[in-house]
Parts: sequence; C-alpha cells; structure tokens
Amino acid sequence: MVDIYVKKIEDTWIGLAYSEEKIAATALNYDKEETLRSLIACLPPNTDYRIVEKASEFAEKIIEASREVHLGGQPFTDFTLAAEYVPEPQAQVLKIASSIPIGYVASYGGIAKAAGTEPKTVGKIMASNPLYPIVQCHRVVGTDFSLVGYGGRKTTKALKAKLARLNKERKGHKTEREITVDKMKFRVCPVERVIAKASKQRLNLSLTGQRTLTNY
Repeated sequence: MVDIYVKKIEDTWIGLAYSEEKIAATALNYDKEETLRSLIACLPPNTDYRIVEKASEFAEKIIEASREVHLGGQPFTDFTLAAEYVPEPQAQVLKIASSIPIGYVASYGGIAKAAGTEPKTVGKIMASNPLYPIVQCHRVVGTDFSLVGYGGRKTTKALKAKLARLNKERKGHKTEREITVDKMKFRVCPVERVIAKASKQRLNLSLTGQRTLTNY
C-alpha cells in the first residue's frame, strides 16, 4: 500500500507517495489536484494507494527537503526508494541525478555509465522524472554540453526553459568534480560550459545542431 500526501507551503503544493519510510514518487505543482495526479501517474499500474490527510514524521521530512531543493538548496540524497515501485535501473539513475550540485551539470552518458545502463534509458527517466523536485532533471545534458531536451520535449520553448533554469544556477565554478553517491561515481561540470555552448551555437534560439538522446 502506498500513502499519498500533499501539503501546501505558501503558494506551492508538494506531494509524496511513500511506503513506510521509502519513497515511490514526489511532485510539485501550484495546483493540489495536479500534484495528486502527478504522484498517481508515477506509480505502476494497479498500485494500491490511499490519500492521507495526516502524514508521518518521515513524510514531513521529505516534504521539507523537497521544498528546500526547490528553493535552490543543496541536493538531498538521504532517502531510500521503494524498490517495488521504483525498479532498477531507474532507482540508481534517480539517486545519481539527485546528487548533482547546484551550479553543475552531468551528462546522460556519465550517469548511464555510473548506473550501468544506457544514455537513452537515462533520457527517458529524466523525461518522466518521478522525483521532482528532489531530482533537478534540467541539470542533465549531452556529453558535448548540448541541452538535448527538457521534460520529454525538444521544442525551442522547452530548451529555452532549460537554459533559463541553468542560467539562474551559475556559481562561477571553474573545474569539474567527481561525485560519489552510494559507491557510484560520476563527473559533473560547471553549468557555464552548457551556457557557453548554447550561446556559441545559438541553441537558445534554434534547434539547429541538437542531437537525439541515442547519440549520448
């Protein structure tokens, strides 16, 4: 049984689907019903669930952590995913992606290598992202720093939205870093490299030069 809990904090609804002290999905929206729908859509078909009005201490902790990440806080990785609802390699991909620090990006290929899967698989998981806002999927880009896509879309509007979010996260970092999460290692690069790539190729204005996820 999965418990689904949503909580309004200021003008935002943050939701959590969980079983005991394991996460099945998280969601954020400015509408309560949309938040609930997002959580339910992330669950496997025929999953038994109930919407609860009063949450556990664990649930409140995850809701607060989600809020902090959404407001620009540091990554939150102190959580366990419910294996029966978040199978592999999805679980490992999400865990890795959740640890990308603000001001940095990781590539689909780099995450795939660390998780033991394929870049295309990582792309599909990021497109559906059942752990937003814990997983900031806009921080995952192409190996050559191309934007590639956002939210499962490759339209100019989607790419501009991704670029805008990355622009806001610039911290002036100069060098790459190696991140370790649950013994899985991967590299992250300063977000400025993606911004420079977009400016050079005018990808903020056009889809020209964008490649598909199969190339990563």
